[in-house]
Amino acid sequence: MKLLIVEDEKKLRISLANNIPWEKHGIEVVGLAANGREALQWIESRRPQLVLLDIQMPKMNGLELAEAARRIDPDIRCIVLSGHDNFGYARQAMELGISRYLLKPAGDTDILNAVLEAADRVRSELSRRHNMAELHGRWKQHLPHLQELFMQQWISGTFGDDELARRGQELQIGWPESDAFAVAVIDIDAAGGTGTASCPGVDDYPLLQFSLTDIAKESLGSLVWRVFRDGSGATVAVFAAPEGVHPNQLLLHIHTAAVKLTDTAKECLKTTASAGISGTAHGLGQLALLYRQARKSLEERIVHGTDIVIPYRDTGAAERGMLPPVSLEKKFESSVETGHADKAAELVKELLELGATATASAEDVQERLIALGGTVARLIHQQGWTIREVAEDDFDIYAHLSRLKTREQALDWLLRLVNRYCAYLQKERSGTVHETVRQMLAIVDEQIGKDISLHDVAERLFVNSSYLSRLFKQEVGKPFSNYLIDKKMERAKRLLQEGCKVYDTAERVGYKDVGYFSRLFHKYWGVTPGEVKDSSR
Repeated sequence: MKLLIVEDEKKLRISLANNIPWEKHGIEVVGLAANGREALQWIESRRPQLVLLDIQMPKMNGLELAEAARRIDPDIRCIVLSGHDNFGYARQAMELGISRYLLKPAGDTDILNAVLEAADRVRSELSRRHNMAELHGRWKQHLPHLQELFMQQWISGTFGDDELARRGQELQIGWPESDAFAVAVIDIDAAGGTGTASCPGVDDYPLLQFSLTDIAKESLGSLVWRVFRDGSGATVAVFAAPEGVHPNQLLLHIHTAAVKLTDTAKECLKTTASAGISGTAHGLGQLALLYRQARKSLEERIVHGTDIVIPYRDTGAAERGMLPPVSLEKKFESSVETGHADKAAELVKELLELGATATASAEDVQERLIALGGTVARLIHQQGWTIREVAEDDFDIYAHLSRLKTREQALDWLLRLVNRYCAYLQKERSGTVHETVRQMLAIVDEQIGKDISLHDVAERLFVNSSYLSRLFKQEVGKPFSNYLIDKKMERAKRLLQEGCKVYDTAERVGYKDVGYFSRLFHKYWGVTPGEVKDSSR
């Protein structure tokens, strides 16, 4: 559950953030604001479910902020921490639906309990709204089957432009007026055999997928045009940018909305979900392309893990053709293309077994082998690689498939080929990932003298912070926040050793509060800034 702290008194604001064990109770402090206008910016960008706020603040008082916040997000819960025992304030707070009205100086325990109580109310409301039984009933009643089937065929590339317009008009699907479009594909992360608290069982999986779609329709924001499910049951959301909205702003909006959706799924459905985000394109004729990009991004869960929102990164490979109808051979193609080596291996065994069972003929098994080997070869060329560089010493077998005398030999060759393709794909992906991390490191070096955060970096790169956090730790080996402190403390020590004053040093590494800087420096190096400065004389 995400919490925003709004307090104009700096020391109290920092104390509220650092002295109460929020994380221990499942609360994440996503921002600190000094006034109401600054708080509204945090609410727009991070969408916290909880706000702890003061009444008397410059520019906009706490009650005005609470009213404005509810207009942005009706589900948000506010807790007032005020120094004014004023009945008028308290009555107005009740009218605005404020969860609790605390008087300063309230104890940390009282503040924590008030926030946890508001969090419980949020969870209860989510559970009530997305009750499984209610969703199961709405499954049959509120999903227009023909419209969903039309959208599924559209994203698979079935229709031409003329047929799209005709069929869309017949099904009463209005065309949005927009300069740019983008697609998100969101899905439940995993299905286990019997099911656990974090991994749903196979029997629960279809209902959870439907529930996720229903939640998405309510929570993805005003820029979403259509929300439906694809052939696998994943949620597909098509976003349209109004005139004047830059494509990068559209992508940032989608990332924020997708993060909120996955947070809601975790709270309500008691399981995790992930999202893949496409690039942008002009015109709905590119919808099939955008869907493939988003689907490819979602498949990157195999690299980055689950409970994450992943942006599309073009590796420079040629665009693939339209997605084919679902079949066993196409599932094999999709598994190889996205780097799912284990799944592809299972399908290879199944396809070869089917060929042998149907004919009991070595010739027919070889024909199936040619088809599967040809699929891998085509995927290699579509990536812009050569078969020889990927297949290595197995390349020659392409020209001499008759050397594979048994189904076991054929299976071994195909499995090696699939594994080499997936390994090569992983290597290429790593190169793209490193570029993103290099951009992050460059921003840190450039902005080291400012109060920079992971969220600032994410906004500059037009990517959500959850993805960057996991990506950075995976590549650098430590969290972004730890790396940033390391860089700041190393630079601070160097400046002090060069004779820089403590106050100036704090400012040059991005800390306006000298006392806080000194405590952090002492905790990091075991000595005070003054001791380091004195030792350099």
